[in-house]
Amino acid sequence: MLEAPFLEFRPAGFAWFDGLERDNSKAWFDAHRDIFEAEVKGPLTRLLDEIGAELGGAVKIFRQNRDVRFSKDKSPYKTNTYGVVSGVGGGSDGLYVSISSRGVTAGTGYYDMAKDQLERFRIALVEPDSGAAFAARHSAAIATGLEDRANALKTAPRGFPKDHPRIQYLRMKQVLLMQTLDRSEAQGRVPLEHALSVWHRAQPVMAWMGEHVGESTVPPEARFRR
Repeated sequence: MLEAPFLEFRPAGFAWFDGLERDNSKAWFDAHRDIFEAEVKGPLTRLLDEIGAELGGAVKIFRQNRDVRFSKDKSPYKTNTYGVVSGVGGGSDGLYVSISSRGVTAGTGYYDMAKDQLERFRIALVEPDSGAAFAARHSAAIATGLEDRANALKTAPRGFPKDHPRIQYLRMKQVLLMQTLDRSEAQGRVPLEHALSVWHRAQPVMAWMGEHVGESTVPPEARFRR
């Protein structure tokens, strides 16, 4: 049972990000921590809890602190706050929701696919029927306003022709369907409706990914060895 429903992200929440972008320091964050808890983290948690209750899945809010160990940018805090509802519907898909000074971004997909996932993805793309089905579903999703942040290769992957009819998909290293709701439109329960809409519009593509790609069997420590 929900402790409280999501009501809104108030202007004070978006204004908090404006301030953080101007002064990304521990002193500023500590001085405005109460606003962060009340106007950012609290409403985002309620939004994700409500989605988790409707779709099924576990909610996680990520830490605001950045990992600066290997970064030249030593700014201590992320300029967005985000969380996920994972294992939605008992499957491997998850729904990502982020709030920032821009607005509210929602998305789902397969982030930074492992080697075995990329192999299955590309094999399915070159098969006539499954490849055509992905292209059709992906095009339909994009036509609804979703954006694919594919992090694509600059050229064809090894072993595939540069002039393949589905080369734009073969170059993809991830399939992430996302959309940002501008802060001027993020009023009342619209952000919740936006996140659910993104989820449902992405499902034809995610169903294809689940059937032809699925989860990785590569151990976590070896996932980034390409």
